[in-house]
Amino acid sequence: MIKEILRWLLPGFVIFAGVMHFAKPEGFIRIVPAYLPQPEALVYLSGVFEILGGVGLLIPKVSRYAAWGLIALFIAVFPANVNMALNNIPFGEMPTPQWALWLRLPMQLVLIAWAYWYTKD
Repeated sequence: MIKEILRWLLPGFVIFAGVMHFAKPEGFIRIVPAYLPQPEALVYLSGVFEILGGVGLLIPKVSRYAAWGLIALFIAVFPANVNMALNNIPFGEMPTPQWALWLRLPMQLVLIAWAYWYTKD
């Protein structure tokens, strides 16, 4: 039962996150490290890949490839999460507690492990 819930939860999470890259890009743009070019384009591009990865997880024939793509994406966006924590950048309008910003870093490992689970099907 829990395995089936988890099987639907990750795709829903990444699809929602990907859509939010387009609906409210400001928070994502703000956390892109300054050394990366064209933050807005990177945010939209990562949003597209999150949506595609989430949808791909739901399609058995491509779910393994989608999982590997999401793992690569989670690794690629890790510097933005580090930047957010180091520079105490709030995600939205409201201040974000420092501990929550730092919690995002190990959560990336959880997301990577969760996506890796899909590579075993």
